[in-house]
Amino acid sequence: MQIEVLKSKIHHVKVTEANLHYIGSITIDENLMDAANLIENEKVAVLDIENGERLETYVIKGTRGSGMICLNGPAARRVSVGDTVIVISYARMDFEAAKTFKPSIIFPKAGNTL
Repeated sequence: MQIEVLKSKIHHVKVTEANLHYIGSITIDENLMDAANLIENEKVAVLDIENGERLETYVIKGTRGSGMICLNGPAARRVSVGDTVIVISYARMDFEAAKTFKPSIIFPKAGNTL
C-alpha cells in the first residue's frame, strides 16, 4: 500500500514579493529550498496564515541568501506581501517505509534566514 506523507515543510516565512504577471509558481530562496529538501519544479502547497488561503503550485529557485518568497501568476492574487505562509510538500511511499520516514522541517528566522 502507498500513502502520502509530509516530506518537506518551511514553517512561517514572510512573503517578500508577489508578481502577478509572471508564469505561475512560488520562487523560494535556494538556501531555504536546500534546508527543506525541496527541488525546483516540485509541487508544493502554500498555506497563508493571515487569510486562510491554501493553494498548490511548483517551486522555482530564488537567489541564494536573499530570503525571497515570491508568489507568481494567479497565486499573487491570493496572498499579500508581508503575509506569513507555510510551504509544504508531500511524498508517496510504501506504508512501512512511511512509519520511519523523517520529513525535513525548517523554522526560518526573521528575514527568512536560517
